[in-house]
Amino acid sequence: MATKNIFKSKHSKNKHPQTSKSGKPRRSSLAPTKQLTKNKLKSKQKSNSKKPNLKKQVIDEKPVKIDELKPLVSPDEHRKFFLDQFEFANGVKLSSLELESIKDTYFVKLSEDVSQDASNLGRHVKDVFESTWKEMLCAPQLVEGKIDAGNPAVLVISASAVNSLDMLRGLRILTKECQAVKLFSKHMKVDEQVAMLKKRVNIASGTPSRIKKLAEMEALGLSRLSVIVLDMRTDVKGYSLFSLPQVRDEFWDLYKSYFHERLLEGNLRICLYGSVSAKAGRHMKKSEDQ
Repeated sequence: MATKNIFKSKHSKNKHPQTSKSGKPRRSSLAPTKQLTKNKLKSKQKSNSKKPNLKKQVIDEKPVKIDELKPLVSPDEHRKFFLDQFEFANGVKLSSLELESIKDTYFVKLSEDVSQDASNLGRHVKDVFESTWKEMLCAPQLVEGKIDAGNPAVLVISASAVNSLDMLRGLRILTKECQAVKLFSKHMKVDEQVAMLKKRVNIASGTPSRIKKLAEMEALGLSRLSVIVLDMRTDVKGYSLFSLPQVRDEFWDLYKSYFHERLLEGNLRICLYGSVSAKAGRHMKKSEDQ
């Protein structure tokens, strides 16, 4: 800034050209240098004027730029990521006793030999159920006293209907005999979903708000639920189940209302599916606060 003032004072002193005795303008050997310096100053000022915009652009991109995406491997990594997101989204700090109550065994370990793309979801879910996969995931008949209508064994939760459908396509190898149920609001009426839940359901996929609504109506049963698959994949804007503000809040509301107690009882396991970044939720929260 001091340099800029110096340049201004020099220009002001030399505003009028020097003249010779004859009254004709005298050409100074410094004129080209001063013009060059002036152009250089303008270029510098132009460069400086852009800096704030560049800084703003970086800030604006933070919420949607998810770096270092990678699938979580060990159950311990799943647990740490899940609890970190829980504390952050709910604005709480869990006590050591609460942390100890949620064990590594509550989280599913997926095969590292198969990528966590939506198209491979069926293979991963099949491996999770091991030898019981056919009985639990494919059989179409109700079993009195054991398998009631509208009680899925697997529930896939995504941030959007589009993502939910994508995950269902990856489960087709398991849903040929017993059709999966779509639990989202886009192009789907509640009455239609209630009707579909009046028969045996092994696999269901949807969004947090509609899942919670059907559970509150007691159309969707959760007594048989063994695994919830949380779709961690991001959309084109970088948002995911844990980072899209409204959906994130709806998910944690659903979790606390229907899943947490079953998890602590050892009757439910969580599968975080897809590549994640521990910074995702934090970036989104910073953007909301700005």
